[in-house]
Amino acid sequence: MKIVSIDGNDYRLPNVLSTFQQGMYVHLINWKWKHVTREPGRDHGILYDAILPDAYADSYPMLYPALTGALKQHLQKYPFRMHKHFNHMASSQAANLNLFLPVLLHPNAATILGALKPDFARLAVSQLDNGYRIEFWGEPFGNLRDKTSISGTDSDIAIAYHNHQDELCLWLIEHKLTEKEFTECGGFKSRGRQARHDCDKCFADILADKHLCYYHDVRHFNYWNITEANRAFFANHAQHAHCPFRGGLNQLWRNQLLALSIEQDERQPYKRVSFSVAKHPRNPHLDESLATYRNLIANNTKFSVLTSADVIAAAATLNDTRLDKWIAWYQELYNL
Repeated sequence: MKIVSIDGNDYRLPNVLSTFQQGMYVHLINWKWKHVTREPGRDHGILYDAILPDAYADSYPMLYPALTGALKQHLQKYPFRMHKHFNHMASSQAANLNLFLPVLLHPNAATILGALKPDFARLAVSQLDNGYRIEFWGEPFGNLRDKTSISGTDSDIAIAYHNHQDELCLWLIEHKLTEKEFTECGGFKSRGRQARHDCDKCFADILADKHLCYYHDVRHFNYWNITEANRAFFANHAQHAHCPFRGGLNQLWRNQLLALSIEQDERQPYKRVSFSVAKHPRNPHLDESLATYRNLIANNTKFSVLTSADVIAAAATLNDTRLDKWIAWYQELYNL
């Protein structure tokens, strides 16, 4: 922890923050001090101003107030793991709910979402929980075979909808706020890796011998089997001398595999499944991985990127009093 003095205030911050992250942390802490409390929270016994004290956890102060009832109902119907740092001011999980739930719960959700996704005709309210699911991993089938109570691949939010051909579709979205990178490969860093697990091998080599990957060989995850069935999707894999998924592309790959496997699963009702990343418009740290991934898949339209500012701008076009109140709250909190 380090103390940074700005405009006469002392901020207890993590030791290593980028310029963007520090600016966002200071802004979020100022919001916390104004609207919630000046009391810091603890992580491993260390005080940080960006963390809310435990006493506030059950009241969800990071959540847009109008969403509390809907979130509790969703948790009863579809329980999911609340992140350890949900009550951190920079919680990406909380920011995801604050961004998408007000839209999904609005009667004109289709107008807003259709502006963001051109094939979106109407929300499929008979699917999932009125058309959406938080922390969705393709249950009950779990095609990636990697899901446990504490880990595994899921999308921050899944949205079921009908396209303009009346096909039932699914939109998986991963949300990022201040993160420097997408989740990297845990297998690459695992202490369980042995000499035969060679992440320096290229995409084609690993497909030829999947046991080169720790996740396939030891954990029996389904990643490379699904990848093999969708080899053409990763059109430019030959440009990578080693496994392209050992760094930040790993999370993008896994979420894309989730989308591809659901679309190809006859047990699932969805005809088309796509994957998007939603990010803060001023977070520059994800751009390199996003560009590399887009190149890897030759800009396949099953993957796209949008920003929180895009969502807010689409909602603002409705000139709706209820939405305008949420927009003002969201923009103040997340410095848009």
